[in-house]
Amino acid sequence: MTPADLIITPRDRRFRRDRGTKRHWLNGDPIATAFFNALSITFPRGEAFFIESVRAFRDGAPEQLAREVAAFTRQEVAHSREHIAFNAQVTDHGYDVSRLDADVTMVLNLAKQRPPIIRLAATMALEHFTAILAHELLRDPRYLNGADPDVAALWRWHTVEEIEHKGVAHDIWGHATRDWPRFRRWWVRAVMMLIVTRHFLHHRARGMMDLLRQDGVTGLAAWGGLLHYALLRPGIMRRVALPWLRYFQPGFHPWAVDDRHLIARAETPYAAAQMDDLSATAT
Repeated sequence: MTPADLIITPRDRRFRRDRGTKRHWLNGDPIATAFFNALSITFPRGEAFFIESVRAFRDGAPEQLAREVAAFTRQEVAHSREHIAFNAQVTDHGYDVSRLDADVTMVLNLAKQRPPIIRLAATMALEHFTAILAHELLRDPRYLNGADPDVAALWRWHTVEEIEHKGVAHDIWGHATRDWPRFRRWWVRAVMMLIVTRHFLHHRARGMMDLLRQDGVTGLAAWGGLLHYALLRPGIMRRVALPWLRYFQPGFHPWAVDDRHLIARAETPYAAAQMDDLSATAT
């Protein structure tokens, strides 16, 4: 269950917009850059969907959970604002992101045709995806080694808050389905994760390939490079496979893994300086 002493703290940060970044801002690597750019393109529309899905069931929620929903909303609004600005930099580098944005719009329009409780289940699954990716990014700062320092700071800020509010959608789900039989709650949650995973992997890979094509990286070089990055080195998707599987446990709760120590470490001045040093090595 969510820790009783958890405080979700909206950190309303604004990242520099007055200095251009390199086209391949992550260590000069088009594949690593495409991986993060394709994720970022999804965030503004996706996070608006998350907010709507969670807020639809806030009525009657316990007071503490209602406060967490409000803080979750403020965090997600700020994330959307900063990624809109970041995505503008992506287009300034000459990338056409219209196909990626159309993909996100299409999937969300399909989701919005489903009942609100199914939209909440989809949000809960996607929030788990973002939380386990956030955990991995903070666990090993080398993922952002060589990144533009301002962009690395944006991603660290976002990942800190994704970990902090990782239980909100799950707890609202528990509130919304409190009268359901236990098996039905597990079944809907598990099936939605399978559906969400299929769409997430398919559309994000397609988006990454689109960005790589615009860099002149196509065919085997693109697919091989992307699979190597995601599964082997640094292998972020391979490393989140086990946390992803834990979602299917009948008694799963996101805070079964209390990783607030990663937040504390990321927010200490010494750790931040270390990570900035890593990020600045190629800039």
